[in-house]
Amino acid sequence: MRILIIRHGDPDYEKDTLTEKGHREAKLLAERYGKEKIDYFYCSPLGRARHTCDYVAKAHGKEDQIVVKDWLQEFGVRHFLPTGEEKHIFWDLLPEFWTKIDAMYDHEKWKEQDFYVTAGLDKRYKEVTDGLDEVLKNHGYVRNGRYYQTEQGNHDTIAFFCHGGLEGVLLSHLCNISPILLTHHFGPLTSSVTTLYTEERRKGKAVFRCCSFGDTGHLYAGGEPTSFAARFCEVYEDDTRHD
Repeated sequence: MRILIIRHGDPDYEKDTLTEKGHREAKLLAERYGKEKIDYFYCSPLGRARHTCDYVAKAHGKEDQIVVKDWLQEFGVRHFLPTGEEKHIFWDLLPEFWTKIDAMYDHEKWKEQDFYVTAGLDKRYKEVTDGLDEVLKNHGYVRNGRYYQTEQGNHDTIAFFCHGGLEGVLLSHLCNISPILLTHHFGPLTSSVTTLYTEERRKGKAVFRCCSFGDTGHLYAGGEPTSFAARFCEVYEDDTRHD
């Protein structure tokens, strides 16, 4: 089975839709992936993801087959830090804080931090991972510890249209890696596509391998520059986003 994790196009967060650039990105995405096999469409309920999904589903003639899942909406749980700083989103921490906590590098222990537990972040994480596992079970793969038991192996392609932070959570669960590492060191650009395949080297036992992260080839082919959304300044003196 193949999984596509697709971040929405360049967003207008205030109106929860796409900017003009975001619509251009989504159209180019549809031109590229409208030519590829996608069997099932799952989408966040938020407008920016839904509008992106609509373009691709329409290219497949499957606008009426989009399945909206509430757990695919952005992972926006906010929390206070022990330093007394204002509320933060879990995927937006300064390196001088989180890199000093060894547990942040552990797939299980990261969510046991008091400031995460108090905010209910562990509950939200489980909601997402349970939702993901339910979908995968319906497609023939059942979670068994840190791998998946194959009940009905297949070559289907399922696409998840979602958000940058949420993508880090999905990859965290599929690959057994702390989402803190994934969300602070990997930044999927808007309309980018991450591809994973199952590997079943022994019958009945499958894992997911990421073969491509954050692909924006459709933008390159269409002459559309990538967006700066979800990035921070490359150099401190730059007149770009610092916080």
